[in-house]
Amino acid sequence: MSGAESVGKEGDGSGSAAGDAVDRTPVPDADVCVVGAGPAGALVADRLAADHDVVVLDAGPRFDPADRLARQERAIRPFYDRPDVWDVGGERDAHENAGERFYPLNHARVKGIGGSTLHWQGMVMRLHEDDFKSGTARGVGPDWPIDYADLRPYYAEAERELGVAGGSGIDNPHAPPREEPHPMPPFEPSYSDSLFADACEELGIDMHSVPNARNSEPYDDRSPCVGYGTCQPVCPSGAKYDATVHVERAEARGATVIDRASVQRLDHSDDDSVTAAVYATPAGEEHRQEADAFVVAAGGVETPRLLLSSASDRYPDGLANASGHVGEFFMDHLFAGAGGTLDEPTRQNHVGFYTSACDQFYDEADATQAPFKLEFFNYAGPSPVEMALSGDDWGDPLAERLRDGYGNHVAMGGLVEQLPDAESRVTLADDRTDDHGNPVPQIEWTVGDRALDTIERANEIQVEILEELGADVEWVAGPDATGPAYHHMGTTRMSDDPDRGVVDADCLTHDLTNCWIASSSVFPTSGAMNPTLTIAALALRVADDVDARLSAA
Repeated sequence: MSGAESVGKEGDGSGSAAGDAVDRTPVPDADVCVVGAGPAGALVADRLAADHDVVVLDAGPRFDPADRLARQERAIRPFYDRPDVWDVGGERDAHENAGERFYPLNHARVKGIGGSTLHWQGMVMRLHEDDFKSGTARGVGPDWPIDYADLRPYYAEAERELGVAGGSGIDNPHAPPREEPHPMPPFEPSYSDSLFADACEELGIDMHSVPNARNSEPYDDRSPCVGYGTCQPVCPSGAKYDATVHVERAEARGATVIDRASVQRLDHSDDDSVTAAVYATPAGEEHRQEADAFVVAAGGVETPRLLLSSASDRYPDGLANASGHVGEFFMDHLFAGAGGTLDEPTRQNHVGFYTSACDQFYDEADATQAPFKLEFFNYAGPSPVEMALSGDDWGDPLAERLRDGYGNHVAMGGLVEQLPDAESRVTLADDRTDDHGNPVPQIEWTVGDRALDTIERANEIQVEILEELGADVEWVAGPDATGPAYHHMGTTRMSDDPDRGVVDADCLTHDLTNCWIASSSVFPTSGAMNPTLTIAALALRVADDVDARLSAA
């Protein structure tokens, strides 16, 4: 077998042999059960493991770090689609669509220890102050029950935990206030950034560095970035943060992490507390993991699915769903982009992640224009490897094709906020089940006019910059061609009012006395910044609240 063929069985989601000898029996006398070993679950487990007996259950496998080079090889081969890199697909990962727009859920998710951070690009911005008070400041959407000041110290801690390379707000006058520098200096601008800079200066448009959860220098016993350029969907070097860092740290502190333990439902008592997470193993066994406290950290799709699947006589509409809002207000960020070619080299695909952005227009947001950010891509167009592997020519013909078609592409991207809408939601499918016989998630994704109009505004600025640069603009991803950024948010929203949300300001469910949700699913609004740093900050805050309540009991 080649390296790309030796990593698991494509599409089965296994990641390891079905006959492994891992002990997946419940942990007796556990204090805390965490469902999900992505960034939120890993941070919660690590934070609590020193003082409490913690068990983490995850539906996916442990991926051997030694396989990452083979996964990288799979990633760059045109034969493989992106889900193949991390063994996504099959009955385990089945889903349905019923909304006005198709949502390609499996294109960018990973089930396994480390979760979405195994394949993410690694951008980690803070939400802006007005993102927490959209209704008051912008006249549209709800306010969060917490504000930027509440999360500010946790943002700083999350940056230290993940290891963030950034400009500390010095080169970005549009960033929210901060209290200390980023842990590492920012990455140097790419070559194509310097080309963009000249055009932006002429137009009076600001460029600034991008906070990255990847090492610009040695940090936390991990190497600096070595430039593989395949950050999304796999970093072989470990320079880009992924949640296995905190999973391993939690285990070193005494936590138990059980992989391929698919939680089927949460059981509860008559006094409105969760008593056990019922999970299935690859051997077909079903176990009950009991604990004093439960933290659901399964992401914006699987979290509402689990709660809805836990319906009982006491909670016929699903667990934690007295408000009826579990699964509603599903949000994502919308993509806006434009690109083309220049009559000069751009050194495309030499980095693998973008190093400059523009937040200048972000806080112009109001009831009609959504917040948006702009991104200056240095990975536009195909890489030489992609071009070589996608043709059937060799020798001089291949060299000529590479010479004529590579190295002069340039592009911009951007993210736009989607407002919460109750009709945009995650429910349970009526007639499709997964490999355990449970209804799969059904996504009804609805996008409003405010977001679509803002995409047009972002496109106007992008095209203006590209034309000032002297590029031939060859494509525009506008309202009709937009797609998701795969940031699942809003499906168990946070609210002070139990009738308007699923969790309170501490992310404790309104209906259950011992069940917290650590996920972007609690976001009342999405802003237009990548959500992982906010997920991490909220997870650390959840862990502190769980610890305080357990210690006081």
